Amino acid sequence: MRELNLRPSPISSTVDFSTDGVQHGFLRLPYSRDDSAWGSVMIPMTVVKNGEGPTALLTGGNHGDEYEGPIALFDLASTLKAEDVAGRVIIVPAMNYPAFLAGSRTSPIDKGNMNRSFPGAPDGTVTEKIADYFRRTLLPLADFVLDFHSGGKTLDFLPFCAAHILPDKVQEGRAFELVSAFGAPWSMKMLEIDAVGMYDTAAEEMGKIFITTELGGGGTATAKSAAIAKSGVKNVLRAAGILRGAVENARTTWLDMPDGNCFSFAEDAGLIEPLFDLGDEVKNGEAVARIYPTGRTGVRPLDVNAKMDGILTARHFPGLVKAGDCVSVLAKIVG
Repeated sequence: MRELNLRPSPISSTVDFSTDGVQHGFLRLPYSRDDSAWGSVMIPMTVVKNGEGPTALLTGGNHGDEYEGPIALFDLASTLKAEDVAGRVIIVPAMNYPAFLAGSRTSPIDKGNMNRSFPGAPDGTVTEKIADYFRRTLLPLADFVLDFHSGGKTLDFLPFCAAHILPDKVQEGRAFELVSAFGAPWSMKMLEIDAVGMYDTAAEEMGKIFITTELGGGGTATAKSAAIAKSGVKNVLRAAGILRGAVENARTTWLDMPDGNCFSFAEDAGLIEPLFDLGDEVKNGEAVARIYPTGRTGVRPLDVNAKMDGILTARHFPGLVKAGDCVSVLAKIVG
């Protein structure tokens, strides 16, 4: 774990995390720029507290072109009542607010990828300052963390809730209980390509119960994916003992990403033809996609082949692909 920078955070909160009731406010980050010499980045947030109890930290917009989380959390922030809560709920619908406003994965200010910027730095870039505030202020308050994701503009996923395999099996087991309670159509034992600098990793290293989602993609939300997010967050709060009421049980199918053979990558650029749709069964060695060189006609396309048997769980979304892009993700049904 990287050492936490002990300089004070420049971010201040306009809400009091210890006060009962519903508070709507901001995380204010000073940001001097051409159009506002003494300006600020104002990140909307809501805190709902009622007495003693566990704390849930709910976040969306970690990547700014993923919309199910912000939809569910802006809705929850406007409807959640203190009398329905036992404990505290901290809601930040758009963590990387500059990226969210720009509709981009990374921040237009510093090109910072929030989910590769932890633990952050109070004297770093705008994105690093936001990450630092979450690492030093918000995560320590939390018992449970739900961070919404989807595929953004470049990937499309089967709608699933997920947690990671962890060394601490008690922590892991509690996370998978919340994944099940979320009630997405699919539930995932998730493998990351690169976990360094991730919000997930920062939370898990602090012993927090962390779950996440991938609820679609293509840089938009659907009625179905938004509904999954809205019902799922309430189910998680109920399962955590924070929101009154019973979990609304929904059927889920468990998937596992056992190793790096889940992933297939493009080795050439071109026009991509998908050969399977999400949810289809793929056999080891089958071509999952075909890439046509676009510089001239008459050149044979190149196949991207699966490295294992599995269900197509994610795919490249745009019609053109670059060398190194993730083309597909497979997972095995385990329950």
